[in-house]
Amino acid sequence: MTDAAMPAIILVEPQMGENIGATARAMLNFGLTDLRLVAPRDGWPNDRAVAMASRADIVLENTRVYATTADAIADLQHVYATTARPRDVIKKIATPRAAAAELRDHTAAGTATGILFGKESVGLSKEDVTLADSIISVPLNPDFSSINLAQAVLLVAYEWFQAGDTTPPVRILNEERPANKAELAHLFARIETDLDARGYFDPIMQRKQVILQNMRNMFQRLGLMESDVRAFQGIIKGLTMKVKESRDDGDKS
Repeated sequence: MTDAAMPAIILVEPQMGENIGATARAMLNFGLTDLRLVAPRDGWPNDRAVAMASRADIVLENTRVYATTADAIADLQHVYATTARPRDVIKKIATPRAAAAELRDHTAAGTATGILFGKESVGLSKEDVTLADSIISVPLNPDFSSINLAQAVLLVAYEWFQAGDTTPPVRILNEERPANKAELAHLFARIETDLDARGYFDPIMQRKQVILQNMRNMFQRLGLMESDVRAFQGIIKGLTMKVKESRDDGDKS
């Protein structure tokens, strides 16, 4: 994905190089590479940012610096401002998740977008918020809602990435295939055969079919993998084996 197809992250008057570096690292974690700085306090480039970025070099190398926020967003068509205090401003306010979905729609439509983040000490000014089309406000503990600049970027970038991610919400780590019906049927048949051979159903023969149906339903709910079926086959084999005479002799000694 090119920079034009993803939102730009714009840090307005960032004060610490470490926070710029941590921002770059968070951005690259979630596939964002367009970082713009507005009047960074300690100038640019910044060695502390490089150290904190942890090899997010592509973000730092492409970072652009601007004198004003207006300059930094001049080529963008829809801009979000992140603020925890959207007072005295009549704008649409979205959570990071809702904003991420909108950003994906803007991207699909070819709209150039960006997200403004304010300085560490006071956030965005009213003038900067006025330049934005919408506001992103992160739902946080009202008794402790202060987060680091890079944390704020990470939250928004995470939601952006998730909005376009196709990873299944639940999966098996080794991606082994599920057991097929033939393997399950063989397992069920073996259990029934071994129970029959030991007279398990003799006193409850009238309930045999119900018990077997419940057993099958139970195993179906488990979502067994192929190795699970093999493991059950091994367990059944072990339970039905005769105890070795040598072990009996050992017990008697």
